[in-house]
Amino acid sequence: MATNGTYQKEGNEQQNQQPQFNIQKIYVKDLSFETPNSPHIFTKEWKPEINIQLSSKNEQIAEHIYEVVLSVTAAAKINDQTAFLTEVQQAGIFNLVGYTKENLGPLLGSYCPAVLFPFIREVVTDLVTKGGFPPLLLAPVNFDAFYAQQLQQQKSSVDTIKN
Repeated sequence: MATNGTYQKEGNEQQNQQPQFNIQKIYVKDLSFETPNSPHIFTKEWKPEINIQLSSKNEQIAEHIYEVVLSVTAAAKINDQTAFLTEVQQAGIFNLVGYTKENLGPLLGSYCPAVLFPFIREVVTDLVTKGGFPPLLLAPVNFDAFYAQQLQQQKSSVDTIKN
């Protein structure tokens, strides 16, 4: 028994030295789907104008535990009439141990949203299809560039406030 305890302690020390990334849970946090102009919108020729907005946020909820939320809003319009509007928040709870503050930013702002993206893509496609419309397939996203853009927007906001 003492040998097992010693072995376990050595194992924990080794684990503390190496960064750990664990997915605790992935879930749909919020979703909505509207077809405000149905059934008449189904009689129109399907050549919609599609608008997609993507955002992410994160929050520390316990020591080493973070919730990351990836949000997509997708709207389709035909001749200024809304065909559908869907909003989805796909969330994940991640256990991030042994990372520096410099490494946490890219993990939470780029890597974790990239992990969530296939899940949110599937939810959006299913909602749109079940709403009676052709599938909406979200294009791949470069989350490294997305994160860099978010950092630049935050910096611009801070600079604007200072001036």
